[in-house]
Amino acid sequence: MSISSSSSVSLSLVSTLLSQKLNVHSSTQLFPRAIPITAAASNESVTSTTEKLVNEESNCKRRLLLLGVGVLSSTSLLQVNPLLAEEVPKNYRAFVDKEDGYSYYYPSDWIDFDFRAHDSAFKDRTKQLQNVRVRFIPTDKKDLHELGPMEQVVTDLVTKRYAAPNQRPNIIGMEERAIDGKNYYSFEYVLTSPNYSSVSIATIGISNGRFYTLIVGANERRWKRFRSQLKVVADSFKMLDI
Repeated sequence: MSISSSSSVSLSLVSTLLSQKLNVHSSTQLFPRAIPITAAASNESVTSTTEKLVNEESNCKRRLLLLGVGVLSSTSLLQVNPLLAEEVPKNYRAFVDKEDGYSYYYPSDWIDFDFRAHDSAFKDRTKQLQNVRVRFIPTDKKDLHELGPMEQVVTDLVTKRYAAPNQRPNIIGMEERAIDGKNYYSFEYVLTSPNYSSVSIATIGISNGRFYTLIVGANERRWKRFRSQLKVVADSFKMLDI
């Protein structure tokens, strides 16, 4: 076989394998259940992470996939989900769970971890109390307003649900906002126990027959330094239609 014919066969084989690989990804789900997005990534990192996803998808709880926004926008082979087209703030990543209907930003240097009874959670690599977690429970309510006045709802949650018997709760402030016709309550509170105190911001909402709760917090000693960073997380929480 001549060199030119051998090259032709090799290129044909590579083209066939590439087509098969792209067909596999397009026939499954391009954006799995939960997707963190980085502001920039190389073609090499996207390929490496995608291959890792295929190999470990059955064992990965939330099937996280890192995709480069710049790479996605420059290729016609992949279609970008409109939910992921928003610009992610610098030093943050976007977590989008289309299956369970919510999204939020978290600091890009935080890592994924399991938090009991929660659907997703990320934490600081060294500070365990500096974290964000999201959970939801079924509800027959359609909107937060059906639960009662914001002051009553927030007070009941902090004093009766969030505070342990040995903790003293203190609500610092609360606010209401509406996004795309969905109502949210956000509130800042302190839980003081004999050994330490923590400060958190919670954002709650009702949609899809679920009561969603996002809580982001830190040790009280670190709160003043990181409050603005953590408030971005709390304010970014959105409920998606499913």
